[in-house]
Amino acid sequence: MANLNYKQFTLGVEEEYMVMDPNSRELKSHEQQIVHEGQKLLKDKVKAEMHQAVVEVGTDICKDIDEAYEDVANLRKNISDIASSLGFIMGAAGTHPFSHWERQLITNHARYNDIVNELQEAARSNLIFGLHVHVGMESRELANHIANSTRYFLPHVYALSTNSPFWEGRLTGYKSFRTKVFDKFPRTGIPEVFESIEAYDNYVKLLIKTNCVDNAKKIWWDLRVHPFFNTVEFRICDVPLTVDETIAIAALFQAICAKIYKLRMQNMNFIQYSRHLINENKWRASRYGLDGRLIDFGKEEEINTRVLIHELLDFVDDVVDELGSRHRLANVVKILEKGTGADRQLKVYSETNDLVQVTDFIHTQYLSNL
Repeated sequence: MANLNYKQFTLGVEEEYMVMDPNSRELKSHEQQIVHEGQKLLKDKVKAEMHQAVVEVGTDICKDIDEAYEDVANLRKNISDIASSLGFIMGAAGTHPFSHWERQLITNHARYNDIVNELQEAARSNLIFGLHVHVGMESRELANHIANSTRYFLPHVYALSTNSPFWEGRLTGYKSFRTKVFDKFPRTGIPEVFESIEAYDNYVKLLIKTNCVDNAKKIWWDLRVHPFFNTVEFRICDVPLTVDETIAIAALFQAICAKIYKLRMQNMNFIQYSRHLINENKWRASRYGLDGRLIDFGKEEEINTRVLIHELLDFVDDVVDELGSRHRLANVVKILEKGTGADRQLKVYSETNDLVQVTDFIHTQYLSNL
């Protein structure tokens, strides 16, 4: 097996951050000042998002997980410095604990105006913050194969990322309410299997031809073969509180891709399950995070989610040293021990009964360990 190319699995990480007023801790429009200042320093690694209280960042193409860590850490530090110089504070969570979307301004940009015009309240209320992880592929054929097979693991990794228990000042009862908000969009959720990259391309062409979308970026599934880059893009996760968690999740997605690739090179594949079955696990991950049970479809039984994530770590164990990511994946075990962002937000809330303190906690975690 000496001819395996693990170098192809480069990484790109995108995070969406919340811009807040330091006094009220409400989400606050920064009128793109943070983006404009950020672009002077970081070029196109900083972008505006649909709502003006959101800043999106994206790393360069990183050759390994340590490079990704440095890039994300620098982005968070730089954005935090710029924000505080302009009188704002930053945070990373899937939803803001108490701000209401009705009071938030939409960015004036043709693309967002189009989306709001088409999707109306579903778009205006879409005040959520996600993490997207791109894993590089040597071909689009391989990307399609890996996207098909990694669908099964989406709920497992999503459970680790759950970080949105509050919505508009209410305790939702979910560990991740963010995906419930996003479900109102078309073309979201777990994708179906595409038997070939041509089948996927034909699907996209049909949507464009019939004016469903103007380009494939309006396909907002939980994972997709990227329309323009040779990557598989994982889009299911809430943005985590800390860089360590973001990087642990990115390392896990990368390792799952590398493992499926290794199996393929041995003429093996992971069994394909239908969207309906994987959706059952996604729902459980959204509701219970790590504290629930996911279904093991091979055994046809429910299994403690933490146990399944330990099994997942065992499953990828034989590729992580090749990828150089073992030390970053160690943080997955820490998340299993101390809880996800949602668990830690809920702990603060149960101790203080105060959503402002929860929001302060989100803010203090933003640069923790950096």
